Amino acid sequence: MEEQEIVELGAQLPGWEVTDDDGIRKLKRRFRFRNFAEALAFTNRVGELAEDSQHHPALLTEWGAVTVWWWTHAIRGLHRNDFIMAARTSAIT
Repeated sequence: MEEQEIVELGAQLPGWEVTDDDGIRKLKRRFRFRNFAEALAFTNRVGELAEDSQHHPALLTEWGAVTVWWWTHAIRGLHRNDFIMAARTSAIT
């Protein structure tokens, strides 16, 4: 993806940030919850979304929070689909 497209699509995703992890661009967002059970339930919903789409994020589940990273492993960076999946992830909170 070109930088301008990343900026434009990123502007449509409140709460998400574009990060660089050893040269790999990723979308990242931390979601907050009242307790571990709510965080785990959200993690499971994201997992179902990922399985349905056959596109899988990295997930870190903690007490009261889940951090989600979307990127496309095959291209070692961002694809339009990552932005779609980030929007779909935000919609299930």
